[in-house]
Amino acid sequence: MPEKITMGSNRKLQVPNHPTIPFIEGDGIGPDIWQAAVRVLDAAIEKSYQGKKKIEWIKVLAGQEAFDKTGEWMPEATMYAFKEYIISIKGPLTTPVGGGIRSLNVALRQDLDLYVCLRPIKYFEGVPSPMWHPENVSMTIFRENTEDIYAGIEFMTGTEEAKKLLNFLVNELGIKAFRFPETTSLGVKPVSKEGSERLIRSAIEYAIEHHLPSVTIVHKGNIMKFTEGAFKNWGYELAEREFGDKVYTWNQWERTKKSNGEAVANEEIKVASIGHRIIIKDAIADNFLQQALLAPQDYSVIATLNLNGDYISDALAAQVGGIGIAPGANINYLTGHAVFEATHGTAPRFANTDSMNPCSILLSGVMMLEYMGWRDAAELITHAIGKTIRSKKVTIDFHNLMEHATLLKTSEFGDEIIRNL
Repeated sequence: MPEKITMGSNRKLQVPNHPTIPFIEGDGIGPDIWQAAVRVLDAAIEKSYQGKKKIEWIKVLAGQEAFDKTGEWMPEATMYAFKEYIISIKGPLTTPVGGGIRSLNVALRQDLDLYVCLRPIKYFEGVPSPMWHPENVSMTIFRENTEDIYAGIEFMTGTEEAKKLLNFLVNELGIKAFRFPETTSLGVKPVSKEGSERLIRSAIEYAIEHHLPSVTIVHKGNIMKFTEGAFKNWGYELAEREFGDKVYTWNQWERTKKSNGEAVANEEIKVASIGHRIIIKDAIADNFLQQALLAPQDYSVIATLNLNGDYISDALAAQVGGIGIAPGANINYLTGHAVFEATHGTAPRFANTDSMNPCSILLSGVMMLEYMGWRDAAELITHAIGKTIRSKKVTIDFHNLMEHATLLKTSEFGDEIIRNL
């Protein structure tokens, strides 16, 4: 009988052997990539557990298909299923144009308070990359998912709301930074201590659990001192307060050096570890994007705010082959709710062509299996994907960049992965 995943009082998921998991096929290329991915997921689970474990999939609607069938972009029944069954997975969704929900993905994150956007960036041998040494790129990004500019607090110039806010800022607070007040639109950037701490706490816990050497807080606090600068400071304070001798922070490093009368060089913090401790350091966002190209081996776990995380996720994905092979998840580690998703768009002109790479949704499924504790099946798929790519039997995105490769359809690529399990 199908069963529900639950969250235990110890903040540990309770996963039965036959859990029910909702899925959204997605729009555009969504059905093609999902049908290939789900066959691989099922085959790996069967091979790993010999029928003792199995996912009971239930289809729910969102996006264009939902609108066509129900008149709603995100039906209440879908949101209910995501809440009720805790773990779910989805393909890419169309964002409605001209009113309604700003973004279905943002709506999901806000409604379920999925405060972590988790994006692991890993290189598979043989994947075409613009990097000289893409094998040095291995990072996991913890992007804050509910605050920052993406909170959606914006006012268009000329509206009564914009005029009221502008009047308050100019006349009540004495702000003189508006060069063209008559044509200025306004946005608000909320960054809270609680939101920052829960994100950075999750990143540090992940680094400890996975025995990773460092957590880097990426920010633009040199300019935005009370939002992004506070994010950095709250992160350091939390690390020292809650993790004790499990971490060693850049702040502690600076204090130690200064107490000894020595100058502090940023490069000194790049040591892999101090004893068994994880290094907590920070980097200005623009410098980090440069260093991620020049010295990616110096970084393992990244904790950052929403907008920076959006840029960084796609930039790092490009270093290992693009978002076609980049998985993602949106997680609330307190309630257990998690939505695993393809990180790319719907690519509507390729819909129903059976030609696109299913690795983003498939590797998101691997993340889901790991989150559930079904690591044997997850590792089986990861190895099989690597073997398939090394054999140069690939979909068109990689085929166009490889020499002597064999072009496969989406479904055929799924078949080849299953053969390599």
